[in-house]
Amino acid sequence: MKLNIVLVEPEIPQNTGNIARTCAAIGAKLHLVYPLGFSISEREVKRAGLDYWDKLEIEEHTSFNKFLDKYKPEENNMFFVTTKGKKVYSNIDYSEMDEIFVLFGKETKGLPEDILKKYLDKTIRIPMRPNLRSLNLSNSVAIVAYDIFRQNNFYGMDEISSYFD
Repeated sequence: MKLNIVLVEPEIPQNTGNIARTCAAIGAKLHLVYPLGFSISEREVKRAGLDYWDKLEIEEHTSFNKFLDKYKPEENNMFFVTTKGKKVYSNIDYSEMDEIFVLFGKETKGLPEDILKKYLDKTIRIPMRPNLRSLNLSNSVAIVAYDIFRQNNFYGMDEISSYFD
């Protein structure tokens, strides 16, 4: 199972750094879709990702349209995370999927409304109390990504620490 985390126009360097660290820890590929609200060489991004950048597979895309042209939603297991999602993320069965793309929008606006409407059946959400805007982006990525790996028996990860052995 291959997991792809796609950040569409992320704005906050610390979130992207934290997400990069999560991707490195679970072996997910990180896609960065431009424009970014920062430079990936910025100190804040590097600091948040610590020394994990060399353990991470990153693919950069010059625009969201170019990403969608390369990885067509109709041909891939692609999920668009939004507070307006049609399905709860944990109600999807990811266990039979070879490759999965999970897309997250920018912190201030989320994913483009026209894309969400076009792919409404591929939208997912994280349940939360009403009248709240959203969870932090890096927390949202971790919640969804770890559930996908949980459903796949933590494929490729060491479940038991050998610290006390």
